Amino acid sequence: MKPMKALSMALAAPAVLSAQKNFRANPVIGSGSMNARGLHRWRVRQTHAMSDRRRDLLAGALDPAEREAFDRDGYVARENALPADLFAAFKAELATHRFRAWEMQQGDTATRLMPLPVAGDSAAAKVRAHLRSPSFRNLTGYVAGRSGGYNPVLQTVAVHPDPSRPDPQVTLHADTFHPTAKFWLFLDDVGIEDGPFAYVPGSHKLTPERLAWEHEQALKATADGNAHHASGSFRMTEEGLPALGYDRPVTPLPVKANTFMLADTFGFHRRSPAMKPNARVAVHGMLRRNPFMPWNGLDPSEIPGVDGRLIWLLFASRDAKARMGRPDKYRSVGEKLAADLAVG
Repeated sequence: MKPMKALSMALAAPAVLSAQKNFRANPVIGSGSMNARGLHRWRVRQTHAMSDRRRDLLAGALDPAEREAFDRDGYVARENALPADLFAAFKAELATHRFRAWEMQQGDTATRLMPLPVAGDSAAAKVRAHLRSPSFRNLTGYVAGRSGGYNPVLQTVAVHPDPSRPDPQVTLHADTFHPTAKFWLFLDDVGIEDGPFAYVPGSHKLTPERLAWEHEQALKATADGNAHHASGSFRMTEEGLPALGYDRPVTPLPVKANTFMLADTFGFHRRSPAMKPNARVAVHGMLRRNPFMPWNGLDPSEIPGVDGRLIWLLFASRDAKARMGRPDKYRSVGEKLAADLAVG
């Protein structure tokens, strides 16, 4: 091995024991020879075993019905998630209050993210605090396979169905190689025609067939023509699901307003194709920590003075990259109302 390549591999090696998943960006994670010897398969198996142990420690704090639903399906929905008065106040506030916003366009779908205030007496700050209360934290940590901090943000998704501009999120996929949680608190009803979140029930479970499939994908991921697949978010077809031990079909999950939807996105999921132009607002969040650490909690992002501010640093770094001529997929669009993202 040439000296420079050896140095590159040595510097990249520690990422193996982290949440990093990009086969193209890391020469060790993407190494054909190391994956042929089982590197990716080991990472998948090890992180799922550790997540199971951490979930066992959290299980007693959960509502038994919600725990049973998640263990069976890989997702759970909690209706009337916010108290009625807080939900009404939040909706009223969103109609008039502008938030700093960043937007992304993927195919026929535009997504806007707006960080919520960390403190204060606004309804938005109270919603953020409510979604970080113990009932939500314990459930989110359980689904993610490791508890810790997360930063809910306002998310507006606008879809104008156009077959010539496919949305990559409509393709069935897994986000990464280990358990991880994403959630949405929907502020309006989302019907079948609107293109709701869809999930393959039970696909969060690591079957022997899924583990073998993960190994096969790792051998060819670096050279895959789909950039999402090559970055470790493996794409899947509905026809291939039974061979992985998943015998339940892709299930669209329409919801009522004020429903909290939470899923382990190691399981196969997608955004259902919309049947009509529409825009919807939700509070969105995710929890994805280093899956190789044995403990729950003890998250540095929750240190006083840091808590709630990392999301702002993330967007500030994206703005800085754009100023240097390296624009991020999300671009700053100033202050916006949550619901004024145009459909089209």
